[in-house]
Amino acid sequence: MNDVIEIQNQTKVAMEKAISHLETELQKVRAGKANPVMLENVMVDYYGSRVPISNTASVNTQDARTLIIQPWEKSMLTPIEKAIQMANLGLNPQNDGVIIRISIPPLTEERRKELTKTARALGEDAKVGIRNARKEGMEAVKKLQKNGLPEDVAKDQEQQIQQLTDTFVGKVDKHVEQKEKEILTV
Repeated sequence: MNDVIEIQNQTKVAMEKAISHLETELQKVRAGKANPVMLENVMVDYYGSRVPISNTASVNTQDARTLIIQPWEKSMLTPIEKAIQMANLGLNPQNDGVIIRISIPPLTEERRKELTKTARALGEDAKVGIRNARKEGMEAVKKLQKNGLPEDVAKDQEQQIQQLTDTFVGKVDKHVEQKEKEILTV
C-alpha cells in the first residue's frame, strides 16, 4: 500500500513542477508593464564570461512602464546596454552614464495577439508535462497490479490520478486565462 501512496505523491510532485514552470515562463511574457523578470534571460559579457544580467546589476521598476538597471560597476554600463540590444526583446536601453533606463513601449494589438498565442503555447507545454506525469503514474499502478495489487485498488488509484490530472489541467487553464486577460488589458 505504501507503493501506491508513493506513486500518488510522485505524480503530484511532477504535476506541481509543471505548474511552477508554467508560472515562471508566463512571468517572462510581457504584458505592457515593466517587470524585472523580462530581462532574466539576458546574458552579459562580464570579463570574458557570459552571466545573467542579475549578476552584474540590480534591475528594478521605476514605474509601470520603466525599468531601471543599476550596474554594480560603472564599467559594465556599455556591456549591459549591448546585451539588452542583442537579446532582441524590442527594448531600447538609454544609458545616462550612471544607470540604464528602459521605457517599455505600449503593446500594439497585433503584438498582444502574438503574446496570447505564446501564453497558450506555454499552457499546452505545461499540459503535456502533466499528461506525462499521469502516464508515468498509470504505468506504475499497472506494474504494481501485475505484481499482485488487487484490481479494484488499482482502478481506484487510476481514478485518483485522473482526478489529479483534471485538477492540474484546470490550474493551467486558469493561469493562461489570467495571463491573456493581463495581456489584452490596455
